[in-house]
Amino acid sequence: MSAQFIQDVQQGYSFKGEQAPLGCAILNGEPIADAAVHLPLKTMNRHGLIAGATGTGKTKTLQMISEILSDASVPVLLMDIKGDLSGIAAAGTMNGKIQERYDKMKLTWQPAAYPVELLSLSTEKGTRLRATVSEFGPILLSKILALNDTQGGLVALIFKYCDDNKLPLLDLKDFIKVLQYIGNEGKAEVEKLYGKISTTSTGTILRKVIELQQQGAEIFFGEPSFDVNDLMRISDDGRGVVNILRVTDMQNRPKLFSTFMLQLLAELYSSSPEEGDLDKPKLVLFIDEAHLLFQEATPALLEQMETVIKLIRSKGIGIFFCTQNPQDIPASILGQLGLKIQHALRAFTAADRKTIKQAAENFPITSYYQTDELLTKMGIGEALVTLLNEKGIPTPLVHTMLCSPKSRMDVLSEQEIDSLVSKSKLASHYNKEVDSNSAYEILTAKLEQAAQQQEEEADEKKTTRKEKKEESFFDNPIVKQAGRTAAAIITRSLLGVLGLGGTTKKRR
Repeated sequence: MSAQFIQDVQQGYSFKGEQAPLGCAILNGEPIADAAVHLPLKTMNRHGLIAGATGTGKTKTLQMISEILSDASVPVLLMDIKGDLSGIAAAGTMNGKIQERYDKMKLTWQPAAYPVELLSLSTEKGTRLRATVSEFGPILLSKILALNDTQGGLVALIFKYCDDNKLPLLDLKDFIKVLQYIGNEGKAEVEKLYGKISTTSTGTILRKVIELQQQGAEIFFGEPSFDVNDLMRISDDGRGVVNILRVTDMQNRPKLFSTFMLQLLAELYSSSPEEGDLDKPKLVLFIDEAHLLFQEATPALLEQMETVIKLIRSKGIGIFFCTQNPQDIPASILGQLGLKIQHALRAFTAADRKTIKQAAENFPITSYYQTDELLTKMGIGEALVTLLNEKGIPTPLVHTMLCSPKSRMDVLSEQEIDSLVSKSKLASHYNKEVDSNSAYEILTAKLEQAAQQQEEEADEKKTTRKEKKEESFFDNPIVKQAGRTAAAIITRSLLGVLGLGGTTKKRR
């Protein structure tokens, strides 16, 4: 049985073109060095799943595969939710457990540090990632805000109005300013050209934008906008750059995380040319704690994501989801994943056992393992592996002892992070905030000018009314007669004082 098993693994996991050792097969609890399990780079754009309970080693598997890709000159983007992936930038250290593992697999372990770029969506240390509202466009923005068709139509109207009037939409304050303008001062102007505007819809959209702001989206929207081509860099020594997006503060802001991911995938898809079947992918994304991406996603958002994942494969881009339970991934997306690496699951409740049984049914049938039982018995750094070969056929299910990462399996110190960021050319470019003259400034100036003009016109009307009032007072016949009478009295008084008024009496 052992000889047949080795033959099956060798046939199933021997691929044409570039490949790298993922580990070796385990049968009856013993690793078999002759039954090596390889990772075919050619099919790494067919997406994948790395799942398993906490503490089973799935994050280290993610780290190890990233190293394989980097060595093969494939750039990588890692979503570091827990903050424990920065160690890829430093070389690992040999210990007894690593030595024992590699002795069993008859492989050699060599420590290595990898070229790393730290990225950030917030105030975390690293190169800041931003995008403008205009880059999102009305359709994607409407999906993120979970708007209905009527509200989405209003968002499209806003973008059209801004395009026609050269009002750049760069950040959220631009969008809010335009939304307030078309609902108040500019309503008549806009309705005349574009149709009726619902006050209820503008209010609803404004509330949803404010909700997005509360999750920190204000930091993400703006300039300078990040060029996704900067994720596909090759280091001077020919290895792919490992881009680590530090999103440790995103766990309580899932909407912002979903917003970023969808925009990134849409931008990658729209800007990347069709590549067909490449020998290896141009870029691979690993999304750790992937349930955060889906837990607050609307049906429209999920549909958009499913569409992008289906189509982006032909652009030479692979996406891997890392999560505790495969059920965290929507079934429509789970069905698109070619590579599956399943670490151990825990069975503490009846619901857990049901989940494990479902997970076991999603793997190819095998005569070598009792899959549902094995799922609860695997040790740390072990996993069930199946993937698609060059012909798109699933490989045999193999219980695998996985290789260890060559880099540090721990985080960088604050001093090491500071040093890494200070040397980054991307950080020096993207971390300079730019506040260009956009819709907010243009409309604010327009409203201030209109208010000033209105004030001047009001002052002018006030002055004119006063002059007319004074003029009408002195033109009144009664006022004129009173004036003449008063003048005569004054004149007579003066003449009397001077002895010139009236006739003098005769002397006696």
